[in-house]
Amino acid sequence: MKTGLIPNRFLQALLVLSLLLAASAARAGTASGVVHNGTNGNKPAAGVDVLLIQLQGGMQTVASTKTDAEGRFTFDNPAIGSGPMLIRAVYRGVFFHQPLTPGTSTVDVTVYEPTSNPAAIKIPLRLLVFQPNADKLMVGEEFSVQNSTNPPAAYYKQDGNFEFTIPQGAELDQVSTFGPSGMPIRQGTIDKGKGKYAIAYAFQPGQNGVRVSYILPYAGDHASLRENSTYDAQRVMLVLPPTMTIASTGFEPAGTEQGFAVYTKDSMKAGTAFDVSVSGTAPPPSDTAAAGQPDQVNGRDASNTATIQAQPARLDDEKWILLGGLAAIFAVGVGLLVRQPVPAVVNMPAPPSNAKARKAQRAAQTKAVAPPKPAAPPAPLAEKVNLEVNANLDSLKDTLLRIELRRQAGTISDEEYARERGNAEQMLRDLVQG
Repeated sequence: MKTGLIPNRFLQALLVLSLLLAASAARAGTASGVVHNGTNGNKPAAGVDVLLIQLQGGMQTVASTKTDAEGRFTFDNPAIGSGPMLIRAVYRGVFFHQPLTPGTSTVDVTVYEPTSNPAAIKIPLRLLVFQPNADKLMVGEEFSVQNSTNPPAAYYKQDGNFEFTIPQGAELDQVSTFGPSGMPIRQGTIDKGKGKYAIAYAFQPGQNGVRVSYILPYAGDHASLRENSTYDAQRVMLVLPPTMTIASTGFEPAGTEQGFAVYTKDSMKAGTAFDVSVSGTAPPPSDTAAAGQPDQVNGRDASNTATIQAQPARLDDEKWILLGGLAAIFAVGVGLLVRQPVPAVVNMPAPPSNAKARKAQRAAQTKAVAPPKPAAPPAPLAEKVNLEVNANLDSLKDTLLRIELRRQAGTISDEEYARERGNAEQMLRDLVQG
C-alpha cells in the first residue's frame, strides 16, 4: 500500500509545483493599480479609460480597460516585465502617465480636474545649452514649469497651452515634456508661424518641464541668434563648453557645472528679447581635463574672453534641472531606465557608433587639430558606482550623465567610454529589476 502512495504523492507535488509556476508566470505578465482623483482628495476615480502602452518600436497601445467602482484596473499582457512600458489614464480628454518599469507590478495613477487658466503655471528656470557639431550648432532648451494650483488641477488646453519660439533660421528638432514622474514623453507641435510653436500638454501639480531642441547654421564656428521670452522666468541660464565664447547683455558668469561654463540672468520678463553670440568649437581630448572638476576652467581661459569666477552658490537647488537639460541635449537616456525608446525621449543626433566615424567627426569639429594622447584610464566605473551609488538610482543617473558629458567633451577614449557605459548600464538594469 505504501509503495502505491509514493507515485500519487509525487504526482500531487508535481501538480502543485506546476500551479505555482503557472501563477508566477501569470504574475510576471500582470500589472494593476488604482486611479485616484487628486483634485478631490485622492478619491478613487471610477470609469476612467486606462491604456497599456509598449515603448519599444514606437508608442503602441497593447491593452486597454476601465477602472471599476473603486478605481482599480488590471492588465494581463505577456509584454509586461520585458521592457519599459507606460500606463496612460484618460480623464476628461486629458492624458496622465505613469511609467511601468520591469520588476514593477503595481502602478497607481493620479488624475486631476483640468483648468485652462494660464496663471496655473510659473517658470522658475529657463535653461539654454549650446553644443557645436562641425557646421551645426545644437541648442537645447529646458523650461522648468511649476504648477502650484490649490486645489490641485491640471493646466491644459487642447489648442495649445504652452508656447515657445525658436530663432530665425533655426530648424526645430524635437520637443518633449515630463511631469512629476520624470518620464519624458515626445510631443507633437502646433505651428503658429514665424518661429512660434505650441504644444498641448497637461501640466500636473508639482514640477514639470518642457524640453526643446533645434539646430542652427554654424559657419566659421560662429552664430548670432535672438531669443524671445514667452513667459516670465525667475532665472535664465546659458550653458556651453568652456572652449566657447559667449556674449549676451545682462548675463553674468556663474562658475561651472559638470565641466560646462554657466551664465545667468534673473527676472526675465515675458516679451523680452535677448541676443546671444557664440563662437568656438567643442573641446578636444585633454590629458588634464576631467569631468565634474569645477576648477578646470576657473579663471581666464585663453579661448574665452570672460573670466569665470568661483560660483557663489553651487546651483544646488537647480542641479537636477541643469543635469536634466544636459541629458536631453546629449541624448542621455537616464530617465527611469537606460536607453528609453526614441519615440518617448528627446534625442539629439547621437554620436556615430563606428570608432573611425567618431574620430572623423571630432577631427572636423576641431579643424584637424591633432588630439593629445588620452589620459590613463581611471579606476573601473563599477568600483566607483559600488561606493557612490549604494543601490541608489539617482546617484547612478548622475554617474551616467557624467560619462556622457566626458564623451561629448572628448575627455574619454572610445574604449573607456564603451567599458564604463556598459558597466553602468548593467548595474542600472540590475537595480531596476531588483
